[in-house]
Amino acid sequence: MSKRPGAIRDERINEPRVLSFVLSDDGRIPNSALPLLVYQGAVILSPPDPAALFEQLFAANGWVESWRDGIYTYHHYHSTAHEVLGVFNGSATVQFGGEHGLKQKVNAGDVIIIPAGVAHKNLGASSAFGVVGAYPRGQTWDMNYGRAEERPRADENIVHVALPKRDPVYGSGGPLTEHWLIES
Repeated sequence: MSKRPGAIRDERINEPRVLSFVLSDDGRIPNSALPLLVYQGAVILSPPDPAALFEQLFAANGWVESWRDGIYTYHHYHSTAHEVLGVFNGSATVQFGGEHGLKQKVNAGDVIIIPAGVAHKNLGASSAFGVVGAYPRGQTWDMNYGRAEERPRADENIVHVALPKRDPVYGSGGPLTEHWLIES
């Protein structure tokens, strides 16, 4: 249970264990000055519908337009929105940042916060792997694949993506506010 002032207090949420990675522009993928964040074991999941907890947490903190699926098996990024992924089932190894980027294993209960411009690709997953994805209210995602012709527009879009108002799991005062220097 989080002890941070203003944070959600919920017995289904663990104290944050945050991994933070800044991924540099690789020429094809812009990546971001904002760090990719992985909250290991952030949420304690329970049947019959573990995805619903992520949907509820994200929506309560202003991360909306949620969906349930996996992660694409090709590099892609969004230049018009930040994205949060909550792993509700299984595990996967995901590559972030492009062909030479970071490889990170994620497991059920983990949360991944992906800044606009950071590529992600599923390198392999368990058969039942599933995530809930969502975006900060007011942001609409686009799809980019690291093609040269995408860059001028993508670079311009990324500069204008607003910071979210709240951490998607821990609310105001959560780790996102520290790592992305958001005033709470």
